[in-house]
Amino acid sequence: MGFRFKATHVVLAMLCVMYFITYIDRVNIGTAASEIQKELHLSNTQLGLVFSAFAYPYLLFQVIGGWVGDRFGPRHTLFWCGMLWAAATIMTGFVYSLPALFAARFALGFGEGATFPTATRAMQYWTPATSRGFAQGLTHAFARLGNAITPPMVALLIVWFTWRGSFVALGLVSLLWGIAWVWYFRNEPRDHSAITDAELATLPPRPTGTRPRVPWGPLLKRMWPVTLTYFCYGWSLWLYLNWLPLFFKNGFNLDLKNSALFASGVFFAGVIGDSIGGVISDRLFKRTGSVRFARLTVVVTGFAGALASLLPILFVHDMTVVALCLSSGFFFAEITIGPMWSVPMDIAPKYSGTASGIMNTGSALAAIVSPLVAGFVIDATGNWYLPFLMSMGLLLLGLCTAFLMRPERPFEEDDRPLALGKAVAAE
Repeated sequence: MGFRFKATHVVLAMLCVMYFITYIDRVNIGTAASEIQKELHLSNTQLGLVFSAFAYPYLLFQVIGGWVGDRFGPRHTLFWCGMLWAAATIMTGFVYSLPALFAARFALGFGEGATFPTATRAMQYWTPATSRGFAQGLTHAFARLGNAITPPMVALLIVWFTWRGSFVALGLVSLLWGIAWVWYFRNEPRDHSAITDAELATLPPRPTGTRPRVPWGPLLKRMWPVTLTYFCYGWSLWLYLNWLPLFFKNGFNLDLKNSALFASGVFFAGVIGDSIGGVISDRLFKRTGSVRFARLTVVVTGFAGALASLLPILFVHDMTVVALCLSSGFFFAEITIGPMWSVPMDIAPKYSGTASGIMNTGSALAAIVSPLVAGFVIDATGNWYLPFLMSMGLLLLGLCTAFLMRPERPFEEDDRPLALGKAVAAE
């Protein structure tokens, strides 16, 4: 059987497609925003409210969805998530008021809230431990590829079908993915008809016995530095995803097509960052044997590089220079993704879905606050650069809080010093 037909690789490919589709469905509104804003007569503050609507249930379902993924398995959890976010995307094409648009985006957040934590749960048992950074980096690279393709693709769909038709078309694609996933995937690799003994030998052993109950208090205590660090990353991410097309359109008086192309160019830099960040982290882990060094080296470099990249846009407003700085900033921010999403698996392998959900609440909270603050600041000042100045402050904070993460200490339910000592010795 050829390399590309191995069951483990097919599952990873399907997860990559899921990340790709989910990000198209969540950021398509950024490209369509100018048309929606004009038709529904929305201010930038109201538009910021619409951008944030996705994030309220998305925040709630990070932990709940991670628990559901741990409890019921990724197969059916991701299927029903896919059905819900597909329906919400299609519904967006039929709204005619601000409340209806808010409701459609709110429903999208319900559908996508559990996807990434549950996907992490799937990768926990379908990916070798030494390839976690690669798998997380690759899947998130496809998410950023979705970001990059969305602006020109949605602009083209708007020309062909209007902005309403673009949402309907994208929602139908999501329906197809959900059907393919539930048909092919199995929660337990050894239950899959196409899995080989050689593949099973590379995968981590599945815990035996009854399903463990989540020790919420100790787990939250271990994960809060990871969550705070990811919030700092998420602030910049959601500023880019929601406002970048409008930033180029209004800041440089570009039309829809050209603003979409500039935004797409910036997002492509993130594809590269996601692709190499996890690979570098895995290689550092294999070479040094230190999971802390492997994860933190890449994360800290990413925050520092993103901060340094954005600084020039405060002083130089040439469109080419600004685009290059934003691209570099997004590249460095995205190299943190592979190691960051590996940290919950490093810390709490038995509760990886729940732990990654706790971490992703940081980004979900940023998805609420960042677009709201940006829209208000732009309306109040008319300055499209001030939101990026605020982003720089959060990047500096994230650089500092990254050192509080302890991926080298495997989580024990009661966090007893003796148990930790044994775990560290085993590491």
